[in-house]
Amino acid sequence: MRARLLPLLIVLMAGVLLALGFPLAVSVASAQQQKVVVDRIDDTARFASLAQFVTTRSAGETSTESGEAVTDERRQTLQKELARYHDVYGIRAGVFYRDLGLRPMGRAPAAFQVPASGQMRAAFDEALFSRGSHDPPQVWPWQAKGRIVVASPVIRDGDVVAVVVTDSPTGAMRAKTLRGWLIIVVGEVAAMLLAVSAALRLTGWVLRPVRVLDATTHDIATGRLKSRVAAAGGPPELRRLARSFNEMADNVEDVLEQQRAFVADASHQLRNPLAALMLRIEVLSYELPEGNEEIASVQAEGKRLARVLDDLLDLALAEHAAADLQLTDIGELAAERVEAWRLLAQDKGVRLVADCPAATGWADPVALSSALDAVVDNALKFTPQGQEVRVTVTANGQSTAVEVADRGPGLREEELARIGDRFWRSGQHQNIKGSGLGLSISRALLTAGGGSIAYAHHEPHGLKVTLRVPRSRPARG
Repeated sequence: MRARLLPLLIVLMAGVLLALGFPLAVSVASAQQQKVVVDRIDDTARFASLAQFVTTRSAGETSTESGEAVTDERRQTLQKELARYHDVYGIRAGVFYRDLGLRPMGRAPAAFQVPASGQMRAAFDEALFSRGSHDPPQVWPWQAKGRIVVASPVIRDGDVVAVVVTDSPTGAMRAKTLRGWLIIVVGEVAAMLLAVSAALRLTGWVLRPVRVLDATTHDIATGRLKSRVAAAGGPPELRRLARSFNEMADNVEDVLEQQRAFVADASHQLRNPLAALMLRIEVLSYELPEGNEEIASVQAEGKRLARVLDDLLDLALAEHAAADLQLTDIGELAAERVEAWRLLAQDKGVRLVADCPAATGWADPVALSSALDAVVDNALKFTPQGQEVRVTVTANGQSTAVEVADRGPGLREEELARIGDRFWRSGQHQNIKGSGLGLSISRALLTAGGGSIAYAHHEPHGLKVTLRVPRSRPARG
């Protein structure tokens, strides 16, 4: 769940940071350009005042020659200021007459000229209407050829007589913008790392009770009914859920305990009356002719009922008893049980083959022996004379397996899913003795110790039963 929740939170946080970062980056670029534009406006205003002084003639200047001399001197002063400005700042600047075909009053460098079209010409034409330049288009850091053009009118007696134009390079401005963007990126990365760290802690805090609840549910599903959830962390809703789950588990355990007690008590209480009844039937058989079929049938059913009661008691005990787990040599235990069944196999004409190398696993030896006995008994019961039952022990990965494969008639695919159900028997095997509880007992015995039992086809015909126990000690429920 964390693998799905965490990316969602990260994407949402990244979206929020980007939504904040993009406007901030645009604002930084705009602020840097605005500073440059304001400086250029101040510069053009200063040059405009100097140019206005050039075009203004004082009252004492009566002769044309003296007036032109003064004007030339003032123009030279303006030209020096423009040249010094260009040398110091690298900014092209010029003052151009309005009515003399863009003839310069002064300019630096000497080749600076207003083109016939473009951004500079538009700013020049706008200044002719006695208006300062509007904000020039935004220059972005990747626009290496971007320039900032500012134009201001030179006004005399209410008329525009000339225009001051500055053409600024943007390298320094773009570098400052990049530095500002770098600070934003570093800040966003730091914020993202902080947000991811907070998201990890948040999801861990929220999902830790869910993981505990999932593990406890698995423990209960595999037979460790004593497992409970420690409702100590997480949101209040999950703590309430944990308490409710524990209450439910307590109720389920109580119900199952009552069921087991009832089965065990009923089985135990019925055995004595049944034994007395079987004794009376046997006494009665002495008074009837030998070989009476009705008496034989009643005795057979009585013995079958006794086996069912014994199996019910065994099942109740298997589901109730706690497993005494020990590190066991599974190969040795399986070989011992094979030898115990070999005589019966020989009587039935069935070959009982064992391949049981040394392999350890954690199991209750008594429970595993009982489960293995039930499986081998079932295999011998259904294997025809002259066929083989093979018991194989293998260790791989995290578990050790005991495989019992027979050459009996086997089961259909839909019947495999029902093996181990209480009292279930295949329709084609109803004439073979059994209560339908043997494999249920085996499953209960193995599950109590953290093991499992599985069933599969044994080609070309037969059944393969695999008993599996863990190689490492299971956690206590």
